[in-house]
Amino acid sequence: MSPSARRVQEALEARGFGHLRAVELTASTRTAQEAAEAVGAKVGQIVKSLVFVGEKGAYLFLVSGQNRLDLRKAEALTGDPLRRATPEEVRALTGFAIGGVPPLGHTTPLPAFLDQDLLAHGEVWAAAGTPRALFRATPEELLALTGAKVADLKEA
Repeated sequence: MSPSARRVQEALEARGFGHLRAVELTASTRTAQEAAEAVGAKVGQIVKSLVFVGEKGAYLFLVSGQNRLDLRKAEALTGDPLRRATPEEVRALTGFAIGGVPPLGHTTPLPAFLDQDLLAHGEVWAAAGTPRALFRATPEELLALTGAKVADLKEA
């Protein structure tokens, strides 16, 4: 297991979710479409971990793979004007590169928001530290792991 995927597995275990397993695949999981194809899931079951930066700090948005984040809704939730974090900021804040950012185990804990559309699925798949690693969880487990607030995040 790669060091990044191992960090995610250790974070899962530290939070009492050792039964969830980070798995490394041969296929790329960098995009939601690639991840869905790699695990035989629907694109809507893939969790995109998006980092945005505002004047008050950085935020994590866990968005269904079928949705685009509505920036106005995100700004209303945070009370902060937001912009997408640069690849360098994402790595500095999370310790992971874009394409493999997991929803937990970050260098800096980030306030998180979870797309309510993810709750419609029995299981979801999130990045596990690399562009080829994922872990499967229920939406409820993901909420417990991240402390995210459920919100309407999708662009209309």
